[in-house]
Amino acid sequence: LMHGARVSLFIGIVAPFFFVIIGILYGSAAGFMGGRADQVLMRFADFVVALPFLLFMILLRILFNVESGDSGIGPMLVAMVLLSWPAAARLVRGQILQIREEGYIGASRLLGAKTNYLVLRHMIPNTMGVILVTLTFAVPSAIFTEAFLSFIGMGVAPPTPSWGSMCNEGLKTMLTTPHELIAPAAFISITVLAFNLLGDGLRDALDARMRATE
Repeated sequence: LMHGARVSLFIGIVAPFFFVIIGILYGSAAGFMGGRADQVLMRFADFVVALPFLLFMILLRILFNVESGDSGIGPMLVAMVLLSWPAAARLVRGQILQIREEGYIGASRLLGAKTNYLVLRHMIPNTMGVILVTLTFAVPSAIFTEAFLSFIGMGVAPPTPSWGSMCNEGLKTMLTTPHELIAPAAFISITVLAFNLLGDGLRDALDARMRATE
């Protein structure tokens, strides 16, 4: 279980880290530019959302030359990163659209501040609360996705252990040794619940409006 946790948590943390970074940069660019450029960028994000994940995963396995029974960690990470960033991009874009209308942004522009400085120094730091909460909620989603893909044989495959592949193996001996299925499934559930509770706690702590109503 500990070896399986290493693989599952690695995928669950690395993939969200990269696709949240992509979402931050993309959403910041769309929100700051606004107008037609914003519309074009967000329509592309909608197109990415519409792509079927499983079909994309199959194509990546073919591209990476991953045979049946081989461990597909690489294609799985790439698929998650390439298809999961639009949610973070939308959240960051919404925050940037609000922040760019603030008075201190206008004052910085009058003082000659460049676009890169405004985005990196003023805008993105003021969205860190939303970004942190988004990252926290993305981790359990990635862990569950890895478990699902490994369970159906498209993710991590034996002898490389992960909670999803362990559930797949445990299903074969469920009647004789049910603990081999129950244990990894329980670890998945507990980990996903823990990160969701952490995300709720961070959201409550970082939301000034919620603190004001308490």
